[in-house]
Amino acid sequence: MHYQDVISYWFSEKSQKHWFNSTPEIDAEIKEKYEGLWQSSAAGRFDSWQETAKGSLALIIVLDQFPLNMFRGEAKSFQTEQQAIDVALKAIDDGFDKRLSTVRLSFLLMPLMHSEKLEDQELSVKLFADHNLADNLKFSQHHRDLIIEFGRFPHRNAILERESTQAELDYLASKRAFMG
Repeated sequence: MHYQDVISYWFSEKSQKHWFNSTPEIDAEIKEKYEGLWQSSAAGRFDSWQETAKGSLALIIVLDQFPLNMFRGEAKSFQTEQQAIDVALKAIDDGFDKRLSTVRLSFLLMPLMHSEKLEDQELSVKLFADHNLADNLKFSQHHRDLIIEFGRFPHRNAILERESTQAELDYLASKRAFMG
């Protein structure tokens, strides 16, 4: 498979409608089409995609976005998160964040927003601000604030079999809770 196949699929009109509002059918479709690619990417077989901006973006989609669909509600959905963060950091170091359109750039930077490390969160907020991605910036700041407050994402606790603190339980029961 070529990285352009991932880009074409993810940025198609059909897929864009489901980026942040998926269905069980879309999740199953992604799993059927891309689970093998995800496994190969997790094993490092597509690391060469990092040589280009679009290749890096495709690898991030495979490692960061696809598992959230394929393994929704399972700990496995976070299994390649650190790899996606590493690809994003390398892409930024290589200047690829300056070569992508706004919509594509937001997905290149998204692994930093998904990280439970404050350092990644701070970089996420900075980059979304630097690139004038206002909608993403708002979500990035919210994610960072959760890490500042709790040191992790409380909405992941049940999936990752972590015990929630009372403060986290109170947050999860509140109107300000983020569940995505």
